[in-house]
Amino acid sequence: MPARQRLSPAERRAQILAVAAMLFAARPYDEVLMEDVAERSGVSRALLYRYFPGKRDLFAALYRQASEQLLARTRLDPADTLVEQLIEGLDAHIEYFAENRNTVLAANRVLAGDLLIQTIIADELDALRERLLGVLPLADNGTREAVSGVLKSWLVFVQVLCLDWLTKQTCTRAELRDVCIGAVLGAIRPLLDQDAAPDWPQ
Repeated sequence: MPARQRLSPAERRAQILAVAAMLFAARPYDEVLMEDVAERSGVSRALLYRYFPGKRDLFAALYRQASEQLLARTRLDPADTLVEQLIEGLDAHIEYFAENRNTVLAANRVLAGDLLIQTIIADELDALRERLLGVLPLADNGTREAVSGVLKSWLVFVQVLCLDWLTKQTCTRAELRDVCIGAVLGAIRPLLDQDAAPDWPQ
């Protein structure tokens, strides 16, 4: 075990989460042991369990942190076109999915029935939907409600498609991204008074 460093509780927690991020990314969920996290973090198992009562709690904290970081990287810039914003956001998410395959599959498949994990995922999707609604040309509340429903379904579609891509990789990242963009533009165009992406093929 590495020599223990004197850290504040916040620093120690961040250190443990950084180690956990590497382990969950490198191994399937069932193969990550709390003992390994403690050893790599340079803490005792007792101290680790004071921060995180179990592996599921550790994973949930890690996944919420990752979700917050992804949202921070996909802040939509009003100066960009809708397509530019979609490209930026989808590229960031697909890159994270590719680099953290085991983590993403754990959250969406191994822990698919876990309420806390699914709440984190749902919160992220809701935040993305609200951001997209904020940059679309919506004529009235009725249009907003209709487009909101479409975006909610589209975000689930993107999630499922990306998970399938992680396991099979039947296309390139750029093709995956463009399929997702084409799907949402095709779905919302009939609801808008003006085309939100006139340069994207119909």
